[in-house]
Amino acid sequence: MTKSEFVDQVAAESKLSKGDAGDAVDAVLQVIEDTLKRGGEISFTGFGKFSVADRGARQGVNPQTGERIQIAASRVPRFSAGSALKKAVKGG
Repeated sequence: MTKSEFVDQVAAESKLSKGDAGDAVDAVLQVIEDTLKRGGEISFTGFGKFSVADRGARQGVNPQTGERIQIAASRVPRFSAGSALKKAVKGG
């Protein structure tokens, strides 16, 4: 599903105009991004949790040359699904 299709479905479900639904989706995504940039986390009970994890520096291998490379430490976004979402997906 593309963002445009997602906005269309949000508009249909919420009875908002496509423009308003697009603005709402953009606002939600921006709030999630801003919160994660600050190192915070967002929890939606039953749906899941967005958080930031630290990934340590490690050795890697360049697949083309076989040469060992050093991969720098980084911060990465994580999402863990909540129980209600897991049940919904599992149940089909």
